[in-house]
Amino acid sequence: MRESKYTQIYEELASKIQNGQMKPNTKLPSESELVEKYETSRETIRKALNLLSQNGYIQKIKGKGSFVLDVRRFDFPISGLVSFKEIAEKTGKPWRTIVYEFEVAKADDAIQQHLGVKGTEDVWKVTRSREMDGERIILDKDYFLKKYVPHLTKDIVQGSIYEYLERDLGLKISFAKKEISVDEPTEDDRAFLDLNGYEYVVVVKNYVYLEDASLFQYTESRHRLDKFRFIEFARRRH
Repeated sequence: MRESKYTQIYEELASKIQNGQMKPNTKLPSESELVEKYETSRETIRKALNLLSQNGYIQKIKGKGSFVLDVRRFDFPISGLVSFKEIAEKTGKPWRTIVYEFEVAKADDAIQQHLGVKGTEDVWKVTRSREMDGERIILDKDYFLKKYVPHLTKDIVQGSIYEYLERDLGLKISFAKKEISVDEPTEDDRAFLDLNGYEYVVVVKNYVYLEDASLFQYTESRHRLDKFRFIEFARRRH
């Protein structure tokens, strides 16, 4: 069976992106230029571009055009509980954590609701951006109940908090409930992330529990859209 024209165009462009002929963050030719190059209709070109977008090869930015994504994005397991340090070290790329906020505070109304506590509870509030290859690509807003985490330092939050909690405090971190959405950037996102023109961020809200089912942490991780691939293994139940 003969391939459709838009599939042929899709495969040619996808191959060029995969083999590096078309570099990440470069702009694709306009629809009109592609129509002329491939001697086809605008509808065919749009079908090919939509397929590229759906499969993570390009990002369409309203009013600016289509841009090549880095197909070597970081795999982020939805079901796993992994730290940024663990993901970063697997890539072999230079990384660092930049701490913007680090303090003990009374839980405000929103955090009381997230953690199921009253306003008299003290929480550690930690705001950090995660930099990879010189770009700030994650903004983490962490809230830990102080009754479970009595002590933290800036050195700890610049490294891996989980490593400290498990190794030094002996906490048994067991499971998390996660909520994932795609949102427009906030003022903090624009200030603390290198968005590079992307008008949406992937937000992962984590409610993290200890082995005895105590909820001790709420985290909001805000990810630059083009840098992560969220993966999951699913099994059909019979």
